Amino acid sequence: MTGMTRLGVVLTDRGSKYAVTGAHVTSRDEVDAVLRDLKSDKTYAKATHNTWAAMLPNGALKADDGESGAGMVILRMMQRAQMHNHVVIVTRWYGGKKLGGDRFRRVQDATRAYLEHLGVAS
Repeated sequence: MTGMTRLGVVLTDRGSKYAVTGAHVTSRDEVDAVLRDLKSDKTYAKATHNTWAAMLPNGALKADDGESGAGMVILRMMQRAQMHNHVVIVTRWYGGKKLGGDRFRRVQDATRAYLEHLGVAS
């Protein structure tokens, strides 16, 4: 496993803040290690959601962490970009106002920022 790429807060919407992080991974154990490393930072450990998706050699994994449907949004974008052996984590700190369907657009925006940072088409 190589190091994590943490872009930090990439956008805000009605008080909610979104950050994006990713890493090269090839197994579920490596995904778990990246999540542990990220959450070792108290700021990320206290986040409302750490939603993620991973494309591994043996298939795709995702977790919504309470943000129903968000893992699939990340996974679909990774699949379109043909991004393999990677995990992308979108972190949200809830800002007090519900975003409705816009929350999926913010997850897309955060994921897109990460893919663009890597120079991968989304």
